[in-house]
Amino acid sequence: GSKGRWRPERWGWKSRFSWENPPLIDLDTFIITSAAEKSTTGACEKGKIVVYFFGMSYRKGGRPAGRRRASMSDLREVLQENSYLRQKQLIFADCDRYQRARVSTLLSIAAAVAGADYDARGLTYEKLYEMREVFLLSRIALRIHRCPRALQVVDVTTWEDGVKAAHMQRVYEITDREGLLVSIRSDWILVDPQTRRIMRPGTFTAKKLGTCPKAIDAPEPRKILLPREGVEDLGTRKVVWSDLDGNGHVYSGNYGDFVWDYLPADLQEKVPREFFINYSKEATLGQELRMVGCRKGGEYLMEGLGPEGVCFSAQCVF
Repeated sequence: GSKGRWRPERWGWKSRFSWENPPLIDLDTFIITSAAEKSTTGACEKGKIVVYFFGMSYRKGGRPAGRRRASMSDLREVLQENSYLRQKQLIFADCDRYQRARVSTLLSIAAAVAGADYDARGLTYEKLYEMREVFLLSRIALRIHRCPRALQVVDVTTWEDGVKAAHMQRVYEITDREGLLVSIRSDWILVDPQTRRIMRPGTFTAKKLGTCPKAIDAPEPRKILLPREGVEDLGTRKVVWSDLDGNGHVYSGNYGDFVWDYLPADLQEKVPREFFINYSKEATLGQELRMVGCRKGGEYLMEGLGPEGVCFSAQCVF
């Protein structure tokens, strides 16, 4: 390539993505580092991009930092001023009996990538907790254009997307080489973790909230209410140890499996076109959720009711 630019094959590294036209990386625009150096890079400078190659690094001038060649574990992480991209390879455990990504996997990806975005900017959970400014996921809506499958490598990109009422909004696209797979919108609330008090997004001081520069083909998150009549009792779901996350309550992604385990058998076989979920109250170890739901045309609505009321509400659109 031209002086000041880098091509992976220039140093004998064949891209695992087999790019027919490998992109040029302008080293005056990109900071290239390794995952191991991630904790020391700090926040991304304005106009700069940080690219992490897991397993190996390339330093300015194109010389590899080590002799190790890229492998299937070398997945990209790209931090820009107003976006964050992380590659993920889906494994069998992420998928259903037909090797399709489960809804719980898509929910988990959204939650994890949001956290990774702030981590890459030096805003770890510990730092935000110390500042008494943490975001909690309130509602999420996704549209499945093509369902990701086992062993597929996907690009997950996320952007902050401004503020709406009491919510900070964040959007996502999951893509492959052929285009869009899944698009997602989410609403987050700002909370003081010590008092549990909800705060206005405008009081967030850690960074200026960004906006997404492109249209995202996903529905808006919505408040989900079950009708008063025609609701069926689906049984109970006890919260067990493996449901919990590091905060001591059911991990947000796991509710996708809660829903699928209690759907009618014919709907369990299908991939939804859209999925919506509201997180209302946390569920903790040993609690029993009473699961109720109703079928409404090509949709199914479900709630999980805990000791203090509704824990979650979900809407599946087939």
